[in-house]
Amino acid sequence: MERDRMRSAYHPQRQPEAARRPAAVPPQGGGPRRGPRPAVARRLPRPKLTGLGGGLFACAAMVLAAGIDWLIFDASLLGYGLLFLPVAAATALWVRPADLITAPIAAPIAFTAGVWPLAGGSGGFGGQLMGVVTALSLHAGWLYAGTLIAGLIAVVRKAVLIGRRRTMPRRVA
Repeated sequence: MERDRMRSAYHPQRQPEAARRPAAVPPQGGGPRRGPRPAVARRLPRPKLTGLGGGLFACAAMVLAAGIDWLIFDASLLGYGLLFLPVAAATALWVRPADLITAPIAAPIAFTAGVWPLAGGSGGFGGQLMGVVTALSLHAGWLYAGTLIAGLIAVVRKAVLIGRRRTMPRRVA
């Protein structure tokens, strides 16, 4: 208790947070300038999903897409494939930068999870499984296209992150 009374008012631990921080130096030269975002970009959602969250989002969205496809298009796998492409792109766009590798992995898993109710197999588990394998083999083009979209978006995002990291000035400790 006596020790606290002996400290001066200017002790570094008692200074306000703002006084302890060094003054920010404005960037010199042609660094990246961020102006106001366009109106369309301000309206778009910017969630940051973890790898697991991105996979769960993709699976849930594809099961929902399968239900919509079953109700509207009478279980057409063409409609399901068309709905898969934006889901794969959204998953790759919304996953956080640390988990970019999971987007191209989650896309085919989500396609498989959603194709299960549309496969139309019969005769128990074995029949259902054969229906899923048949649907996957007959509509592999949609599966490859969505995985390619997710992979390309992830690679471009990673390249942009690496480019930004290289242009940022290094702090001297």
